[in-house]
Formats: sequence, structure tokens, C-alpha cells
Amino acid sequence: MVGSRYEIGKLQTLRPVQWSQLKLDPIVREPYRSKASYRRSEREISEWRRSKEITTKGHDIPDPIFTFEESGFPAEIIDELRYAGFTSPTPIQAQGWPIALSGRDMVGIAKTGSGKTLSYLIPALIHIDQQPRLRRGDGPIALILAPTRELAQQIKQVADDFGRALKYKNTCLFGGGKKRKQQDDLEYGVEIVIATPGRLIDFLSSNQTNLRRCSYLVLDEADRMLDMGFEPQIRTIIEQIRPDRQTLMWSATWPDIVARLVKDYLKDYAQINVGSLKLAANHNILQIIDVCQEYEKESKLSILLREIMAEKECKTIIFIETKKRVDDITRKVKRDGWPARCIHGDKSQNERDATLNWRTPILIATDVAARGLDVDDVKFVINFDFPTTSEDYIHRIGRTGRCNNTGTAYTFFTPNNASKARDLIDVLKEAKQVINPKLVELANTKVKTRGNRHMTSRYPRERRSRSRSKSKSRSPVRNRRPAAIPDRRRSHSRSRSRSRSPVRRSPAGGRRDVRTRVSSPGRRSISRSPRRSGSGSRRRLIPAARKSSRSPPPSRSPVASRRVNGREQKNGRSLSRERDRDRERERERDRGDRDRDRTRENNRDRDRRRRSRSHSRSRNGNGRGASYDRY
Repeated sequence: MVGSRYEIGKLQTLRPVQWSQLKLDPIVREPYRSKASYRRSEREISEWRRSKEITTKGHDIPDPIFTFEESGFPAEIIDELRYAGFTSPTPIQAQGWPIALSGRDMVGIAKTGSGKTLSYLIPALIHIDQQPRLRRGDGPIALILAPTRELAQQIKQVADDFGRALKYKNTCLFGGGKKRKQQDDLEYGVEIVIATPGRLIDFLSSNQTNLRRCSYLVLDEADRMLDMGFEPQIRTIIEQIRPDRQTLMWSATWPDIVARLVKDYLKDYAQINVGSLKLAANHNILQIIDVCQEYEKESKLSILLREIMAEKECKTIIFIETKKRVDDITRKVKRDGWPARCIHGDKSQNERDATLNWRTPILIATDVAARGLDVDDVKFVINFDFPTTSEDYIHRIGRTGRCNNTGTAYTFFTPNNASKARDLIDVLKEAKQVINPKLVELANTKVKTRGNRHMTSRYPRERRSRSRSKSKSRSPVRNRRPAAIPDRRRSHSRSRSRSRSPVRRSPAGGRRDVRTRVSSPGRRSISRSPRRSGSGSRRRLIPAARKSSRSPPPSRSPVASRRVNGREQKNGRSLSRERDRDRERERERDRGDRDRDRTRENNRDRDRRRRSRSHSRSRNGNGRGASYDRY
């Protein structure tokens, strides 16, 4: 990740801590004991895991728990779970709680809306309850890293509800919030810090907090953080945490970059996977793929919103790729008469906070709302622009169908997204959805490679003309006229573009090889033919008529030449001097033609660069690259 000079400077100030030279308080970990009334057999546990599609990796995996009472949680936590409406643990909670309570590192992979937040938050409260109380100047005991401020605020709401039962404080550090209030919370002392990587590094580099007491680290949506380019910040933060910590990583997918981070920072970990490791969407979501052209999407969106707004439950999220287009579509939806709000990275924090508590039926957003928004009554998700990866597609449609509810996801798929058609078909097959035949045609279409650059170019005609000028074309328009060469032997090495006329007999009875050259309009063609004279055979240049605005040279009548002082003359002038003047005129004409062609080519390149710059500004709106305009 290429960061600004300021960000690179902050990373350099946070040097790794020499833990061998520091005296650290020992971490208290009480052994985990299940409160189950009886020990279940291996066959019963394996059948339960098979029914819930749970696979485990590692040795000595604890048995899952089936009820809240078997977990051994304090009564205050169980009362909060009952008050929140939970009747039994979800599969990821049933298997993840025993591993987290035993103090081992773990990796949890489960679909969105499966209850991952409580899977690591309640064990964090139990871990904090076992440690000595905070002293003045101590940092947090538990640290939770999230990729976006919306997800961090969502985690804080859950931490407020369950931390209140055990009287543990927390704070949320994110960019755009009131920094003074966040600083006061850190100085007062909090047991749990929920933060985005950038704002946490700000406080660590200014020595306003430290992570020497941190013994419980959680990386929520780790794949999303790494995809957003937070890997250098995450590695810098982890180096500030004591090495005997407990680390938990939670994700919905398992890309290679997450596996590399797990290998570097987790020791003797246990892995839990709920569902398939392949790309899999929630089966409670109806997925409808509409293959259309780019210019048809706005009209199709208007028709679709009229149908959705006629439903009784019509809460909808519309995902769009860029921030500028989010604002444009929001204005268009409002002009159509539908109440809508939008959220993206350029919005102020107050606007984003107000949008999180949205009461309007339509929310238009970029991928900042693709993860972490836990809204139970979202019934429809519309992918106006298909995301860059299939993982983002799964997270987007996962905003609906949460908590075993049903939902519908509409996706506009254009030929520009043909490279992602195969992955999308695999997701639809796994979820047992109906596959659009047009989508299969796009998947079978060969994507144009870089070899046919003139086919995929924005300016195909100019690309083709430029490539033709560089090649050895035989077109008479493109070839340059060489200087006149009086030698008959060298006349055979002329350009191939000259047409050869049949040999004709001269009036004197000799053979005359007439070679004519067809020139482009505006250029002078030269007819070169040897002419016999009384003293011998010499070549002579006879200028032909030009089809241009310039007047042709005066015609000279062929008269008998005579020799004076050993030199051949015609009409009192030397023939050798006349040939030299003709050659010089030919050279000057060729030099002028080359200069005009070079100027024309430079002007064409300049116009092409201007068009590309104007196109990029009109596409991005703010003149930035596409990588800055996604979120």
C-alpha cells in the first residue's frame, strides 16, 4: 500500500517494542470447563457438526455447547442474551465460545449475519473479568479492529449492551469522530477499545495510549481490512501488543492474504468454518440477475423501485460503485418521488451517523455499507453496479436475509462484467438459484486480450492508422518519395509502392524503362526516364504535373543539346546544374513533407491526451483515480 508521507512517517515512529527488556504482568487464564449435564459422545458431536456444516481444523477442539447455560457465563450475560431475544447459540457461537474461553488463538469463518460479533465479544468480557483492574496510564485489555467506522460503531452498540451488565467501559476510535472525546475516554481508562487502524495509530504515535496491557486481540472482517490495504497498519499495531496475547480472526471468506497473516501471527490456532470454503451466499436470499447494457440500468432501476415500493415491507439498499454516481442516482430517485438517503466516504460524520439510523425506505451507498450494517428489516438489495470481486457481492446481498429471514437481491450485470460471470454462476449454482441464459453466454464469451489492443482501444481508428504507419505498408499514400537518383543501377532499390509500367520503345529505337510513381493528392510525382542524346545515354528528370495549389514549373521544350567546353548544355544552360537544382528541390519538398507529417502526428497525440484527461474527469467527477473513488 502506497500511503502519504504523513502516514509513512507515523508508521516509522511506531518502532517494534523490545518485550524482552520490559517486565509485564502475567495474564490470568482460568481453564475452561463446560457446564453440560453430561458428556456427549463423539458420534453425537460429529453428527451435529455435519448437520450444521461445521468443519474444524486443529487438535483438541473443545466440544460445542447447545444452550446458554452450558457455557458457564455469568447470570448477567445470560439475562442480556434472553432480553435480546436469543433462545439458543448460533452454530458459530456454539463452537466458537468454548475455543475462545479456553485461551487459544482461533480463526472463525462464517457467513454474514451468523452472530460473529457476540462470538468474540462475550469471551472478551469474561477474559477482562479475570484480569487485574486497570491502573492509571494503562491501555485497554481487549482491542477490536474493524475496517470501517460504521462497523466499529455497530460493535460499540453491542459492547454497550453487554458490557453494562459487568460494568466494563469501552470507547470507539475512528476517523471523523470527535478526537477530544476519544482522547478523554483513553485517559480515563477503558477496558475495551474498538478502533479502525488509522485512528488507533494516531493515538499510539502521540503516546496518548499504549497496548502493553492488551492481551485479547480481535481482527473483525480481516479479509476486508486486507483488501482495503490495511496490512502495513495491522502489522504495525500487532507489533505494539505483547507477544503472549490471545488473537482471534473473524472473516466471511478465506483469501490467500488472510492465510498468510494467520501464519505469521497466530500460534497453535484452531480454525472453525461454518459452511463451504468456496464462495457461498445465504440460501434464504432470492438472487435475480438482469443482464443488460450500461445505458439501460437507470430506466430498469426506476421500474424496479415502482414494484418494490408497492410492497408492504420495502426497505431497500442500492449499492453503487463510485461516490459521484451515488449522489447522481440519489437525486434521480428523489425526483421520481421516492424518499432516499445516501452514504459514502465523502459524507461528514454527522451525516453518516444520521444515515445509520435511517428511517427512509431507500438507502443508496457504496461498499462502506456492504459490511457491518445489521438491519433486520432490509428486504431488498439492488446491485446497480456489480462489485469488483465475488466476495463483495456475497457481502452486499448479505445485508438482507439476516437472522433466518428471507430477502431478494437484484443485480444489473453488463457485458463489462463478463470476466466475473463464471464466479457468479458458481455462487448461483451453490445457492440453487435460477441462472439467466444470457449470463451463461457472457461466461462463454472470450474476453479480448491485450493482443487486440486496437479492438479494445477507446480510439480504434487512430490506433489502427498509427499501427499502419509504422508497418511496411505498400500504400502509395503512406510511402515517402526518395530523392532522385540518376544512376540506373540504384533505381532498382526504390520503394515497392511504385507501379511499373510495361517497357516501351523510344523513338530512337532503343529501350526506354518508364517508371512512374503514383503520389497522393497534394504531392509532386516525378517521372524518371533515360533519354538518349547525341553524345551518349544520360538520365534526365522531367517534372510531371502536380495536383496541388502550387503552380507547376514552366515546361521546357526538348531541344537538341550541345557540348561547350566539355559540358553538355541545353538552351545555353548546363544540364548538370539543372539536375543538381532538381535534386535540391526534391530534397526540400521531402523535408517539408516530413515536417508536416510530424506536426500532424504531434497534434493528433496532443488531442488524444486531452480527450483522455477530459474523459477521466467526467468519469470520476473529482479528478481522482478510480482506486480513490470506490468507498
